[in-house]
Amino acid sequence: MSWHMQISGEGKNHVEPSAYWMLKTEGVQRTIMKLVASIMVLSWFSCSNKPSGHRPPNILFIAIDDLRPVLGCYGNKTMISPVMDSLAMAGVLFENAYCQEAVCNPSRASLMTGRRPDNIGVWTLKTHFREKNPDAITLPQFFKERGYSSREVGKIYHDGAYFKDPVSWSGESFYNVTQNDPGHKYNLEENLIPPRSKAAATEEAAVSDSAYIDGKVADAAIRLLNELKDTSFFLAVGFRRPHLPFSAPKKYWDYYQRSDFAEELTHLNAPEGTPVLAMTNSNELRGYEDIVSEGPIDVDKQLELLHGYYASTSYVDAQIGKLMKTLRQLDLATNTIVVLWSDHGYHLGDFGLWCKSTNFEAATRVALLFSGGPIVRNRKENAIVELLDVYPTLVDLAGFPVPDYVQGNSIKPMLLGQEMDKDPVALSQFVRPYAAINQQDPQIMGYSIRTPDYRFTEWRKFPEMDVIDRELYDLHESRIEAINLAQRKEFQPLMDSLAVKIDQIRN
Repeated sequence: MSWHMQISGEGKNHVEPSAYWMLKTEGVQRTIMKLVASIMVLSWFSCSNKPSGHRPPNILFIAIDDLRPVLGCYGNKTMISPVMDSLAMAGVLFENAYCQEAVCNPSRASLMTGRRPDNIGVWTLKTHFREKNPDAITLPQFFKERGYSSREVGKIYHDGAYFKDPVSWSGESFYNVTQNDPGHKYNLEENLIPPRSKAAATEEAAVSDSAYIDGKVADAAIRLLNELKDTSFFLAVGFRRPHLPFSAPKKYWDYYQRSDFAEELTHLNAPEGTPVLAMTNSNELRGYEDIVSEGPIDVDKQLELLHGYYASTSYVDAQIGKLMKTLRQLDLATNTIVVLWSDHGYHLGDFGLWCKSTNFEAATRVALLFSGGPIVRNRKENAIVELLDVYPTLVDLAGFPVPDYVQGNSIKPMLLGQEMDKDPVALSQFVRPYAAINQQDPQIMGYSIRTPDYRFTEWRKFPEMDVIDRELYDLHESRIEAINLAQRKEFQPLMDSLAVKIDQIRN
């Protein structure tokens, strides 16, 4: 059997599609992909041609929008993600990492300021964190003030010019590298005829990687790496896929067949006893012209959506591969800490839900990988961590004192292969009703604590904090919420203690 594999180059960070099908048929797909990942690790993180001296470590800060941890390195047998898998092999993968709120703006504002949503007053899509926190010192701003060149390309804060934050950066922003090439369905032109904000939810086109947004982001990031190679830098690179619409070059769709996803549609009903407040109508998806506005989504359409989500993720994986190749070519790999994170998880048909905007495991659990510098290799860490921990951890890894205004914990000891004493909980939250996402302030807030064995959610009138409803799920054997145990008397003491914990840490 012959097959072709390239470590780098546009669209070639994976086994070629034709060869992939041969490998899959012979039942050795995972073995080959692990081999690809191993070669990548050796290529990226082998000894540099020149010593880094005592220069502070560079930071490559990779944000991925709407990425649920369905990567190969997280145990998914369908996803083709060798670049991210190789980053996991080159460093530390966190199995139990959680966002602070499962929607873009609050999650990103929390991570970038190191403070919880209640502390900064950002719960919805409409609020810029500086409205209420004009003197906040963001993560890139922290590094800029210590002599780093802090730059961004792609989506780091929330969408739109309003959410730009010039004080965070020390040079020109490439935030608006967001246009598809002319002629594509999702070109962000304002003069579309007929006018519409959303067309179909998926698109595959036989075009180059750079015809779509994330290919352009990768190209701009490579230019920045070349510009910054002789400085200490904090480079933030934000990829938009697999956020809707699931649009990616056809080559990535060809990695999969629609039948691959037949077994992915599981746990289609809401957990038993779950309150209405916990659910969502998948509103974000409903706005696309090929999706019914209410009621069940056709199974064939769901399989198409899954195919698009996986293809979009593989597309982003390939763009990250280009960045890693560039680090190596510029002799930057040994002195660059790479952190890869997703801003929240994503429902993929589970409980009949799509997109995010809940407090369930699928929406709050995120991918989180660290590699490079002194970080140990090939370690999976099971401790519960939060995106809130990224800020103090990067500061600590760079050798600076962690400022007292951040609310997360430095998890540097875990990255060095050490044990650490850490509160084994993560706190996420979400607003209701869904319409509140587009308002300044929520009306009801659901606070959700994840412990090693349980997820407890308490819905409270906001800001009075009167309790409206409760949820408790036993997750010690499965990550899928099955039965709401909140009405069982034997769990009352546990829930009461977790409610106290919410008040101790929420702001």
